[in-house]
Amino acid sequence: MTPTADWSGLFTPFRLGNITLPNRVVMPAMGLSICEEGSPSPEVAAYYARRATGGASLVMTEGVYIDHPSSGDNPQLGRFHGKAALEGWRNVAKTIHAAGGFTMPELWHVGLNYSTYDMAAGQARFRPELGQVSPSGYIEPGKKVTDGMTQRQIDDVITAYGVGAETAMALGFDGIEIHGGHGYLIDQFFWSKLNTRTDQYGGSARARGRFAAEIVAECRRRVGPEVPIVFRFSQWKIIDYTAKIASTPQELEELLSLIVDAGVDLFDCSERRFWEPVFEGSDLNLAGWTKKVTGKPTMTIGSIGLDCDMMSSLMEGRDAGRNLSSLDRLIEMFNRGDFDLVGVGRAMIAEPDWARIVHRGEFDRLKPFSPKAITGVLLPSG
Repeated sequence: MTPTADWSGLFTPFRLGNITLPNRVVMPAMGLSICEEGSPSPEVAAYYARRATGGASLVMTEGVYIDHPSSGDNPQLGRFHGKAALEGWRNVAKTIHAAGGFTMPELWHVGLNYSTYDMAAGQARFRPELGQVSPSGYIEPGKKVTDGMTQRQIDDVITAYGVGAETAMALGFDGIEIHGGHGYLIDQFFWSKLNTRTDQYGGSARARGRFAAEIVAECRRRVGPEVPIVFRFSQWKIIDYTAKIASTPQELEELLSLIVDAGVDLFDCSERRFWEPVFEGSDLNLAGWTKKVTGKPTMTIGSIGLDCDMMSSLMEGRDAGRNLSSLDRLIEMFNRGDFDLVGVGRAMIAEPDWARIVHRGEFDRLKPFSPKAITGVLLPSG
């Protein structure tokens, strides 16, 4: 089934902070596991730039570990500190710009999670030697393995995010994305099953959003008023696809309110399948409801153009076939104003020219996705 809706709006400019994107198609952050000791090679830079050449107006890098002792332990994912790694990321920004795209790094701290190596080996065990931090010491609901963060530890992480934002500007990036989803550190504060604090960072939805808001505020203080700050979040977690950080629109509004006040420019709303409603009684997805309750622009993401969500295709080794009929639903939601940007992940890995092909209406040229399309393992860091 070839999409028949009016796609012209997707190829109109969009103002984001002090930059103007030429269209609404974004390559979102995806953990590609193709760095060496956290440093991206020229081939990695070329990989990203190829998506800009293919028409993506904004290219997000994979999640990059901020300069904090327990931000992450996978050497094949990006590290945003250390001379060699930073020079690699400088080249990524330069190469994407040369291809005509804008770019942002996704600043990331995994928090208290099972080790990358243990998970790859099919194990799930707590390794205290990693010194991981979390709001209340829970590695999963009901399993407390360590103490919650002290105020000093909270302040240290907030500072590390701010330094990461400053670093991004020094390296020539156009803005930053803060990773607040998928069960990682910021999301651990959001999720009441992992955040049992009774201070200003826990309890109500508004209080659970305070840590994220303080990170956004620190980044805003360091980069100035015009540099775009994007905030990614999700309901689902890697350890629980059905998890919710907000059960009602009112709770979602409360959770995000301080982040809005702190100066965020856009919410990147991560869902496994973009077409699924987030609350009963409405067909709005997470991006639609987020835009409605915050008044901020949003980006939708999740299995766009494909018939299989990311985790199913990766964990089960399944190819994701084309789902062209879902594209009509995508543009219907976009045209009625549910969201402002569209993040195309695996479909753009499979077809770097996705944006140009869709702009020309040549939908039959779009390719299915296979995990074999990339080198390394695609992790849901982004």
